[in-house]
Amino acid sequence: MRIRPVLISVLIWSTPVNAQTNPSMAALEAAEMLEQASIALTEADSARDRVKALTETLQAYEAGLTAMRDGLRRAALREAQLTAELQVREQEVAQLLGVLQTIETTAPPVLMLHPSGPLGAARTGMMLSEVTPGLNTQAQDLAADLQEVQTLRQLQQNAANTLTKGLTGVQDARTKLSEAIADRTDLPRRFVEDPVRTAILISSTETLDGFASGLSEISDGEIADTNADIADQKGHIALPTKGVILHRSGETDAAGVTRAGLVLGTRPRALVTSPTAATIRYRGPLLDLGNLVILEPQSGLLFVFSGLQEVYGNTGEVIPEGTPVGLMPGETPGIGAIMSTSGDGTGTDRSETLYIEVREDNSPVDPELWFRTDKDG
Repeated sequence: MRIRPVLISVLIWSTPVNAQTNPSMAALEAAEMLEQASIALTEADSARDRVKALTETLQAYEAGLTAMRDGLRRAALREAQLTAELQVREQEVAQLLGVLQTIETTAPPVLMLHPSGPLGAARTGMMLSEVTPGLNTQAQDLAADLQEVQTLRQLQQNAANTLTKGLTGVQDARTKLSEAIADRTDLPRRFVEDPVRTAILISSTETLDGFASGLSEISDGEIADTNADIADQKGHIALPTKGVILHRSGETDAAGVTRAGLVLGTRPRALVTSPTAATIRYRGPLLDLGNLVILEPQSGLLFVFSGLQEVYGNTGEVIPEGTPVGLMPGETPGIGAIMSTSGDGTGTDRSETLYIEVREDNSPVDPELWFRTDKDG
């Protein structure tokens, strides 16, 4: 009875578990996403609409890095789980190998002998025939676990090069996007901002309410009317960036501050886009809100996004849905941070905060009346 070759062949030919449940597949797919983003970045310069192409490229990089971070985290957890299980099963494994080795090295004539005679030998043979499949199953399970550990470790070792390219690519995409937006001249404008009037308005107001009510005063001339209407999108508009809700409208934060808007936790340097077509009514610093952008999707309705590090576009421009309006502050985590912790899956890597306020006829309303918040990113 020769079983050891079966174990050897299992160790050689065993494959990882199903792709849908294997954490390594998530990281491998993320690497493919980053590769596709790299290709898109090289093609974006020749695109007819560079801003749109670069926006999609940057979002692809962000999605790829997020998926890589999650895949590596899951891979690390899975490797730790398997390693712990194998350590617990170490004695069991040693006994299994001992049994297999004994069966393999015992001379066939001895295997035929039994104190109870031929009947006992027959019974023993029957027992062995029942035990052998179980031993093979254990050997196959062990081989699969060992192979998966090797795959996970190899994946994490190879991830450094992929992450280096991805982090370089996302930075290049941000730089090119900023340049493309600065060079853009084809957007319609409802008005031209008067910087002197804007400065006077900022200095004379102490609240967002006061500033918002005076927005009509910052233009150099009349503000063209608009017939834009997004009423049919109410309650279904996507958030301007992916994140987790930290505070909803009317909730008090740790500092004891209660605001009318909601606070969204985002990853550092996340791209913020206009969720609908809109007019940029204001962009820049204001009061204690930091850099913000105020969008007007339709007459009497304002979306306020504050907490940005960089703001894009020009006041008075009418921008399409999905147009970048800014970048969140912070530093993109380096390779070491991504590979060592890879986040814990609870949103703790969303270290930056975007404040979102919606105003109807210059009165704040719950942003969740307009935005879809059932799915956090």
